[in-house]
Amino acid sequence: MSHSVLIAVILAALLHATWNAGVKGGSDKLTQMAAVTIGHAPYAVMIMFVLPPINWASWPYLIAGGVLHFGYQIFLVRSYKIGDLSQVYPIARGTAPLIVTLVSVFFLSVPLGSNQIIGILLVAGGIILMGLRRHQPKAGLATLTAIITGCFIASYSLNDGYGARISTSPIVFYCWLALINAALMGLYVHTIGHVNPLTLPIKNKLIFWGGGFASFGAYSLVMWAFSQAPIAIVTALRETSMVFALIIGVVFMQERLTWLKVIAICTTLIGVLTIRLNS
Repeated sequence: MSHSVLIAVILAALLHATWNAGVKGGSDKLTQMAAVTIGHAPYAVMIMFVLPPINWASWPYLIAGGVLHFGYQIFLVRSYKIGDLSQVYPIARGTAPLIVTLVSVFFLSVPLGSNQIIGILLVAGGIILMGLRRHQPKAGLATLTAIITGCFIASYSLNDGYGARISTSPIVFYCWLALINAALMGLYVHTIGHVNPLTLPIKNKLIFWGGGFASFGAYSLVMWAFSQAPIAIVTALRETSMVFALIIGVVFMQERLTWLKVIAICTTLIGVLTIRLNS
């Protein structure tokens, strides 16, 4: 894995943590999520006119990706009704690299070295540690919903990774995917009467334009990285966003830094170093 891929994925992780902090800070999680998702659309349209078009042999991956991303977003928001963000999200994000690695090695025959697998396990384990809580109400059910959310993340990661490669233009592939996802989310929030999607750029302009840009930029970098390195490794490195999210929470949101979180951060960073030295 080249230095450029590593830097791109770490930057994507930082952007991912930034927009998630914005969603976390809002009282209405579904509206915030809809604003971010639909906020991809303006940037996607602009980029599509600049970069080469996709190979349309990748269209089945676009359809599947739109459904999987939408399912992940809706299920994640509903999961927050059962468990806290700081519990559900790390478990979901930590589960995803484990699933992607298992599928890659045992079903897709992707060649990963033992040290690379150890690095992925360390990253995933460190992230899951961040979400462990004692005496959490409905902890068992919250953990289950988080694992299911992780399955969505793993599924769209594998789907998008292979779709990006077939498309031969990974970022434009994501532009189309973002437009499909935005349309599904807009239709959903309008149909259930939760919010008028046309008002989001004005009433929720900060999260729409700022969060939309951060989220679109983050996953565009990831899509490019998918075409350059094994999907399992990119997925694991992308989840270092949880480290950035934890730092943002401690520095800007006055969240408490515990020894468990410090151990989790160190475990995650050792995993990243292990992957880098063996890729």
